[in-house]
Amino acid sequence: MRSKTDICGIGAVTAYGWGRESLWEGLASGVPCAQFTEGFGETPDLPGWVAHVAEGGRSRDGSLHARALLAAARDAIEDAGSRGWSPGRRVGVIAGGVREDLRSWDRLTEMGDQLMYRREFIGMMPSTPIASLMAEFGFHGPSMTTSAMCATGSAATLTAKMWLDAGMADDVVVLTTDLSATRPVVRNFVHCGVAITDVPPLEACRPFQEGTMGFTFSEAAVAIVLTQRKTDSYASVLGGAMTHEAHNAMALDPDPTTAIAAVTEGLENANVSAADIRYVNAHGTGTKLCHRTESRILETVFPGSTRIYSIKPLTGHSQSSSALTEIAASCLAAEHDLIPAPKPVADGHPQLLEGPTRPESGLTVKTSIGMGGYVTSVVLDTA
Repeated sequence: MRSKTDICGIGAVTAYGWGRESLWEGLASGVPCAQFTEGFGETPDLPGWVAHVAEGGRSRDGSLHARALLAAARDAIEDAGSRGWSPGRRVGVIAGGVREDLRSWDRLTEMGDQLMYRREFIGMMPSTPIASLMAEFGFHGPSMTTSAMCATGSAATLTAKMWLDAGMADDVVVLTTDLSATRPVVRNFVHCGVAITDVPPLEACRPFQEGTMGFTFSEAAVAIVLTQRKTDSYASVLGGAMTHEAHNAMALDPDPTTAIAAVTEGLENANVSAADIRYVNAHGTGTKLCHRTESRILETVFPGSTRIYSIKPLTGHSQSSSALTEIAASCLAAEHDLIPAPKPVADGHPQLLEGPTRPESGLTVKTSIGMGGYVTSVVLDTA
């Protein structure tokens, strides 16, 4: 029989600020974290809406990417310690991302034949901040990096649970980092028709509402600590599932059968029924394709009493860090007795939450969809 897997620590660096408290305060305010930023409009001389992580962290950690990653991990580990956790003999680390330290790689390209300092160059490797984290805390369990595009955080969380269930680790730190909101990247996502920079976030990103256009691009580094030992935990990960549509490199399959299976199989893996689910914390990018697929999931799998919401109008879409940001938000919502659902700005799905809500009893399913066909569900008990 599988043991209970708990989330006992949370750390975050987002466009709201450095630390999980900043994330929660931003979500609770109902104000989007994006700023109208010079150079991110249709042309370089025009501003546009984007959510960047501000400078901060320990300078000796290296680049902003490494500083944010390590700060989020430390935040989560410190939080877990304050809630009664102490590291076991084998603490594993799973680090997720899509574009590692993009700004440093861009600078290397611009340098041409000029050589970087060796320490700076080695610091760009995805293994370096993880090695630093393992060494700082004396962790000696399994370690890996992973990517499932925008579903990375959920895939990493389920992988961590598998490690714990299999006895491969005593505890696992899961962290995802995506600081890729450079002008070229954002501009190309706008060109693909999914990111919006010329409309304020709450107007552009309207998940499950009429008139939705797409998402605001954002950055984040988020970490959680998972354990099967007793702590004052935020939530339990009951189970979940991962599927792949195998349809298209970008567009979602018009037939949502595979996406629906990720949720029904996740419920089965968690040994719960659809009637047990009170909330769906949706991927909810505000794109029309995502709206169509997740609405079909909601209507096919769950009863009318299940409510749905997305926090992306507030946090923006931080790509590979989005799923873990949203898992952390579910945990913090339970801790503060408030689901920070954005207030709708247009007519929407009848099961959409109508703004900040006191949580009722029941489980939460976190759905995530990654570009290329990744679909995941994670079942959370935040009671």
